[in-house]
Amino acid sequence: MDDYEGGLVVCFMCGISAIVHKMASSEGLAPVGRELVAMLDSLAHRGIDSSGVTICGEEFPADYIIRLWCEGEQDAEAQMGRVQDIVSEYGGSVVASSVTGGYLRTEIRYGGDVGRLAEAILKLQGMHLHSIGRNSEIIKDVGTAADMDGKHSIDGIMGTHGIGHVRMATESRVDINHSHPFWAYPFPDVSVVHNGQLTNYHKLTRKYEDEGYTFQTENDSELIAVYLADKMYKGMKLDDALHSAVDDLDGTFTFIASTEDGVGYAKDRWSAKPMVATETDDVVAIASEEIALRRIFPDEIDRAEPQEGDVKTWLI
Repeated sequence: MDDYEGGLVVCFMCGISAIVHKMASSEGLAPVGRELVAMLDSLAHRGIDSSGVTICGEEFPADYIIRLWCEGEQDAEAQMGRVQDIVSEYGGSVVASSVTGGYLRTEIRYGGDVGRLAEAILKLQGMHLHSIGRNSEIIKDVGTAADMDGKHSIDGIMGTHGIGHVRMATESRVDINHSHPFWAYPFPDVSVVHNGQLTNYHKLTRKYEDEGYTFQTENDSELIAVYLADKMYKGMKLDDALHSAVDDLDGTFTFIASTEDGVGYAKDRWSAKPMVATETDDVVAIASEEIALRRIFPDEIDRAEPQEGDVKTWLI
């Protein structure tokens, strides 16, 4: 959740949320976009500087969705053309594309190495990769969840599960690329929202950079995403990777991770950051505060507050 500028830890307040429709893959997609926006809207008192969501389980006629941000909004259309050229150069083809302000979204057919494609795209000056997913995309922007929905029409996006975040920056810059969720570059469909602060950020970042990983920001939440993706790439299940994170990450943290087929959370051993969760036969909802759960379940619910060191996962 925090940026590290010149060795100074810069702290934020924020809110996180998640929704899982356990039966959606067999019974039909659910209004995940609308639900996440509603949950985040209820957490606006925890942050209005930026908002973001990962929506998973989307259906589209392509292999991947790519989401990018172009620093020069006036150059976005031209940059989209360059991205399409790179996709073609690497043996892929573009199925659909759209540009909204400085945001670029393209659906592609591609059977090659995602890391090589991502690296080539990032060589374009002023371009930032927000996500590459087989069935998911990250949408984030400055402003409130309502602002984000008004600009990106998130309310109408259907899926199986997703995670969300609202952020309040107290000292650091507010921009789109430092907003949550954070994608685990270059692994498709792995992203994280986080409330807390890692104290071994620099040590772990150097470790992964020595192993060849590239970080797009100086935000410790991006490190969590890469940590989890690396563990799963090496054979761990999401649940095992989350337990490993509780052991290996230092500091105070509560985070939710999303993958192609699941969601999981982890809390540090001090349980310093709040989280509540509720589960029915069909739906799981998780958030920083109960008020967000009430947007999904307006009637009386049984809720739980995960405790120190707790980890839990749900697969679709």
